[in-house]
Amino acid sequence: MMAEGIKALLPDEFELVGIVEDGRAMVEAAERLRPDVIVADVAMPNLNGFEALARLRKSHPNIKVVFLTMHQNAAYARRALDAGASGFVVKHSAPEELVVAIHAALKGKIFITPSLTKQVVEQAETGARGEKEGAKSLTSRQREILQLLAEGRSAKEIASDLAISPRTVEFHKYQMMEMNGLRSSAELIHFAIKQGIATI
Repeated sequence: MMAEGIKALLPDEFELVGIVEDGRAMVEAAERLRPDVIVADVAMPNLNGFEALARLRKSHPNIKVVFLTMHQNAAYARRALDAGASGFVVKHSAPEELVVAIHAALKGKIFITPSLTKQVVEQAETGARGEKEGAKSLTSRQREILQLLAEGRSAKEIASDLAISPRTVEFHKYQMMEMNGLRSSAELIHFAIKQGIATI
């Protein structure tokens, strides 16, 4: 439904080359389709938008990414820009702002939903970041495992998805808990949400 809604907003000048349902599929599709712009969500299963963008920037730095999200959150917008996004549009503003953001991205410019611009600029000036130090110390693999744990996947399911052993999943899980002073799986999930690695 969301994809159809976005499709309806795009004028004929744009060609929609693909639709995917999660972050990992987004990275794989980008490799095949080489789009000019990707419209992505922050909260995607398997690999969230920030992590997917980080992978994309390494392999295809010229592909522009515009986030379209329900999170009207300046910290998320700031994190998106820090990760290399070209735009951050809040879903309820999409009819007016999405096409503007895509055009800006194609011109090498940045677009942020105007209601968040002031907060994002203030955060940049004060050096604030939406991501805490604890999350920065996690590896890319740990972030991926943490998101999947927060989505309710078991160690066995995660191991199957990532082609690693359940023991490796458990090792990363307990290493993350130890690094951040967390005592239970529930605290680890709460940490993931607080850091923006998983959403509720």
